[in-house]
Amino acid sequence: MMKDMSGLMRQAKEMQEKLKKAQMELEKEIVTGSAGGVVEVSMTGTQRVIEVRLNEAKIRDISTERLQSLILQAVNDALERSRKVMAKK
Repeated sequence: MMKDMSGLMRQAKEMQEKLKKAQMELEKEIVTGSAGGVVEVSMTGTQRVIEVRLNEAKIRDISTERLQSLILQAVNDALERSRKVMAKK
């Protein structure tokens, strides 16, 4: 019974190490979501937003509501892309 317990503990430790390594790799992955050629959102594979870019020339003619909608679309696009990266790991 002790052998079984030590084996389980070893497996748990190995799994923790693998998860930690995968988390570190995901932090290095960068994905970018976009919407309408106006907004781009970059985030890590762990879904931390690191940059939001706006196309200045195009936002001048857009209403606040439309810009807000485009930002949401770009964030959701980036989230979907990061989920796909996570699924591969």
